[in-house]
Amino acid sequence: MKDVLTTETELLVCVTCRRKGAPPDDARRPGRVLFDAITAQDRPEGLRVTPVECLQNCSQSCTVALRGGDAKWTYVFSNVDETDHAAMIVAGAAQYHAAPDGVIPWRERPEHFKRNCLARIPPVRPKES
Repeated sequence: MKDVLTTETELLVCVTCRRKGAPPDDARRPGRVLFDAITAQDRPEGLRVTPVECLQNCSQSCTVALRGGDAKWTYVFSNVDETDHAAMIVAGAAQYHAAPDGVIPWRERPEHFKRNCLARIPPVRPKES
């Protein structure tokens, strides 16, 4: 049986995120608004969107993370706008999903990914040299 994480990409969306100093427009936190906007988008098969309670990045607005199988890098992105970035996040997640090691070539990355990457975490099982 195949390990689920080797064939799926998971987009983690912090649903407790809020914008620093900004009152919410409704009862939902901006992170929940972002999650709802992302799940309303068409997504490639194999891209799973998972709500998480906290990614410990409260000072930098909404935060998302991308992770794949044991051989893929994991990325954490911040300063995501809950009303404008859902389509961009899904498009970037699709690029990540298509990359065997999770690395999207720099020039092909969404601009937001280039400027707002908090962390790049090595694969659990790096490619053998």
